Amino acid sequence: MISVRKIYPFGFASDCYLVTADGKTAVAIDPSHPRIADKAREAGLDIVSALLTHGHFDHVGGCFSLDAAGIPIYCAAAEEPLVHGEDSMYREYGAPMPSFKTISTLKDGDRISLAGIDFSVIATPGHTAGSVTYRAENYLFTGDTLFEGSVGRTDLPTGDWQALADSVRKLYALAGDYTVCPGHGENTSLQRERDTNPYVRP
Repeated sequence: MISVRKIYPFGFASDCYLVTADGKTAVAIDPSHPRIADKAREAGLDIVSALLTHGHFDHVGGCFSLDAAGIPIYCAAAEEPLVHGEDSMYREYGAPMPSFKTISTLKDGDRISLAGIDFSVIATPGHTAGSVTYRAENYLFTGDTLFEGSVGRTDLPTGDWQALADSVRKLYALAGDYTVCPGHGENTSLQRERDTNPYVRP
């Protein structure tokens, strides 16, 4: 059974999740700030890989140190251009332009085992063209696709409202219930969002 530790943002950044199965090694989902590595060490965890739900700068700030340490970073193939900085938001907000060496790409339906944890990749475009959700056991890591009582914005580069609505309904259609771990705000449950989310209805 996996354990999920949530690291809240420092400044303008996303939530990050440290996911572990053995209490020793962890996968960082959306490592948004360099302190993620320190927080992992404080918890006795060694980050061995990172998964990005999308490439906006507020989700990737911790990747610089991970990349320098040779830790592999994964994102959707469709999102790789944004991860590498082909997104004016980096310049607009004065964020450092990324230059990662260890990016590997994934696609919808892929399954990948990292740190002894099986992750399924669910394409959920809309917030960005290459946004994905990662499913592991009874958790969904939704990035900026689905939040508690809300959904992601679509007015940024490669955003598309209809695609986002379709993606949220794709998540709603999953059988059973899941803990939803979003990129911002508090965790929720998939059933709660099916029942109460005012922005996208099933």
